[in-house]
Amino acid sequence: MSKQTTPLATAQSYAALREKLGKHYAPEGLYLQNKQLPFVGRVNCNVERLETGSWNEIVIDYEVGAAGLADGGWFKATFKFYSDWALFQTSDPTAANYISAEYQSGKLVAGQSAASVQSLSVRFDQKGHERPYQKSIIVDVVDGYLNAGDHIIIRLGDRRGGGPGTRVQTFTEDRFRFRCYVDPLGTSRFAAVPGDIVIDMAAGAPARLLLAGPRFVRPGERVPFRVSAQDRWGNVCQAAGGAIRLRAYAATAAGEGVADAPLYDKLLPLPEQGWASVGADDLPADGDLRVVAELVDSRDVKPASALLSVNRRFGAPRSFYADLHVHAGDTVGTNSPAYNAAYARDVGGIDVLGYTANDFQITDANWQLGVDTVEEFNRPGHFVCYPVQEWCGSSTAGGDHNVVFLGDAAPDFPYNKRGEHNRTFLWNEDMKGAAVETGRWPVEELWAAYVDEPEQHLIMPHVGGRRYIPDWHHPELERLVEIASSWGHFGWLYQDVIERGYQIGVAASGDEHRGRPGGGPPGTQVFGVHGGLTGVLAEQLDRASIGRALRARHTWATTGEHTALLVQAGRHVQGDAFRSDGPLTVDYQFLGGAGWDEIAAYDHTGQIWRRNLHQELGFSERLIRLRWGGARIPDRYRWASWKGRITISNGTVNRYQSHGFEHGEEVCWRDGPTGIAFRSDTYGDADSIDLDVSNLRHCTIKVEGTIDSYVKVGDPLQRNPFVHAPEFSWEISGAQLLAEGGLRLELGGAELFLALERLTEQALPAEVSGTLEIAPHNGPFGHRPVYFFGRQQDDSKVWSSAMFVTFE
Repeated sequence: MSKQTTPLATAQSYAALREKLGKHYAPEGLYLQNKQLPFVGRVNCNVERLETGSWNEIVIDYEVGAAGLADGGWFKATFKFYSDWALFQTSDPTAANYISAEYQSGKLVAGQSAASVQSLSVRFDQKGHERPYQKSIIVDVVDGYLNAGDHIIIRLGDRRGGGPGTRVQTFTEDRFRFRCYVDPLGTSRFAAVPGDIVIDMAAGAPARLLLAGPRFVRPGERVPFRVSAQDRWGNVCQAAGGAIRLRAYAATAAGEGVADAPLYDKLLPLPEQGWASVGADDLPADGDLRVVAELVDSRDVKPASALLSVNRRFGAPRSFYADLHVHAGDTVGTNSPAYNAAYARDVGGIDVLGYTANDFQITDANWQLGVDTVEEFNRPGHFVCYPVQEWCGSSTAGGDHNVVFLGDAAPDFPYNKRGEHNRTFLWNEDMKGAAVETGRWPVEELWAAYVDEPEQHLIMPHVGGRRYIPDWHHPELERLVEIASSWGHFGWLYQDVIERGYQIGVAASGDEHRGRPGGGPPGTQVFGVHGGLTGVLAEQLDRASIGRALRARHTWATTGEHTALLVQAGRHVQGDAFRSDGPLTVDYQFLGGAGWDEIAAYDHTGQIWRRNLHQELGFSERLIRLRWGGARIPDRYRWASWKGRITISNGTVNRYQSHGFEHGEEVCWRDGPTGIAFRSDTYGDADSIDLDVSNLRHCTIKVEGTIDSYVKVGDPLQRNPFVHAPEFSWEISGAQLLAEGGLRLELGGAELFLALERLTEQALPAEVSGTLEIAPHNGPFGHRPVYFFGRQQDDSKVWSSAMFVTFE
């Protein structure tokens, strides 16, 4: 590409050129005009800042460069695949998210012919370019060429037909980018247009509070809590002053306050700059507490509450929460490593962070910056950071595995001491060549890189995009498996590894791509549920202690909530492998917040015990629930898009309430006098509607609707039915539901289901404990694995690592 020069220098050069050429013909002034254009053009945009989740019309103006744009040429405006910007469509100009592209001629000079382009064709392709800039608005030149200086005007959310615009991405990003490419010669080879379009995606007004802290603590220990104001999409707001009032009341195990006067009452000023977040670590740890945070002088933001259980018998000073799988903008995440670490600590309110880099994509310089950030934020006693390699092997080679570097020594990544690189392969947009440089592939070679020092490493397989296949397992290195993340809930994966006899514990992580680690809120599309968290039983908050606890499997997994699940048998806790002479008595304790629906225990054969808390408290004669969930497939684009209706004939719906809806685009509403309609997506999680129904015993209940899948290619306004169960219809009588207590309809896929269930009118308990006797039966692999699971009424879940008991 030619370099631009000053107009004077160009004019002088052109004068010399004309003299050398002698007599010739050329449009007058065109040479000088085109020489001042960038060779492949330039782009501009009408916005520099947008509120997350807002509706807008965005105009991208591409000025064709000196190269022109040949017949058959293309122009692309791309953005990163993890953005949940609403899907664009081109079929209905009156509807939302309509995109258009039009041609505008530049000014012609004397003797210059007009461009011959007949029209432009625009389309949207979710995988129209190279990772991470995969989502693409693509404009094709139809029947003709464009001159240098002509313009292509793209309108995202074109409102001229009456549509509302386009809903922009729902999460904040310091420098959201449209990166543009052009194929000037029609060869399908693209050049980047210099100068990305950069937009600041900013949080909206406060809509709710996030209160995060430990779920349990021993008496006298430090009790750190964080309170943050969030917008309606869960983004932390920017501070503009104001204050948080933080109170703590004595509480029962059910979480109800037992005294009017608070035991703790402080006014905490919010900072004038930066995040609207504040911390406190001086709450009393003498007895159980109900902690309440309130945004002062804000009637539109409801108070937030959390429970704290205090007892010296807990197996750790307090509950520690880890998010060991967090991406930054150096691979497929959002914002810097430092931003993500600060967010996890100061907004997520967690204790342990794993800064994670996709190994094939991270550059050496960016990895070193990430490792330096880890060292900067690691502060024993307050916040622990680890560097993490994500080995990105495809499922045929074992699937995704994270390597957590537990020690203080420099990681053997990207290169070991012999100079060999420990990536899967080297292949990223910053490479100078096009060839793939292979490294550790398949997963056996990953194990070989770290097996000499197993105590300094934790290898954690997970689902994510390239799904882990449990045909492979290394017992010394793979101590935990990730079974929940922002990709979805994967309890079936833990049952799979348990059935195989693997002695592996549970973890949950954010797999955060959106700059909100620490159980971050969901967006739409690919990452549609809260990020998960790993609870850790460790005696101290430092790398060595947390690392030992992780490798010992002394963990529980949550779906992003600060809940806890503690399991003990004598001196043994969850994750331990030990021997027993006879039947084993196991103590369990579930510590939640929203109220426990059910708790259960599993071994290698499946569920072996269950408590239905609604039934124990007494079923109502009028309260029922419709619950639906699961996923279409276990792989990357897994979620099921549900649209349905529940119809009550010969009965009256007095009131209804939804649970489990992750954001404002998942909704239910009254649909006539007898029905409730709903729309939501599930990723292995479940959504539900509670119904208060008169004349339940004599009514008929009908549930019907459709299950669609993600529109990867084509018009997002059209259906993309789930082929195995594109429609569902289920009819039962109220009398049958009252008699059986609950009914379930399996719909295939990855545990897709509908369920109708009876509910109690009593408050569900926030804490459930008890004992369970395990019969002395070993599995075919010589031991009996036993783990516990619980689900709250809002579909938040918790799993314990199994105890691996060898009965004599």
